[in-house]
Amino acid sequence: MKQIFFWFALSLLFACQPKVKPSLTEASKYPQLKKTEWLLGTWQRQSAKGILTESWLQLNDSIYIGRSFFVSGGDTLSSETIRLEQRNSKLYYIPTVADQNEEKAITFTLTSMTDSTVIFENPEHDFPQKIEYRFQKPDSLIAEISAIMNSQKSIVFRMGKAK
Repeated sequence: MKQIFFWFALSLLFACQPKVKPSLTEASKYPQLKKTEWLLGTWQRQSAKGILTESWLQLNDSIYIGRSFFVSGGDTLSSETIRLEQRNSKLYYIPTVADQNEEKAITFTLTSMTDSTVIFENPEHDFPQKIEYRFQKPDSLIAEISAIMNSQKSIVFRMGKAK
């Protein structure tokens, strides 16, 4: 519950900030990040087991921050914070999962991108090694985590835009 309050407070803080559109020059400095703008907002998947929520906000012209959590019966069973960050000409997906990896972030590097798909990989990580987001339409998103070596393990999350 504390994590949900934290995310709500953070969302409220960003909502109260004045919106400043980046200049054309600033936007052109971070074209890969700009191309993932369709991630912004809140996405959800409801199942018999609980509700998965993933929310994305623009922190600044080179970083989006995300928060993902799974709630079942009023309890948060898993959560992670994510930074989608463009440094120089590379885009990185950097999740930190609560109660895993000693709370240290894992870095995944962009390996493929289209207007509606983005793929990040880290072959050195145990699982997942590949993270893919596919924008289906304005209200539909698919996230898939998988192994790319020695296994065909894959988990798909179909989410809809939260209203």
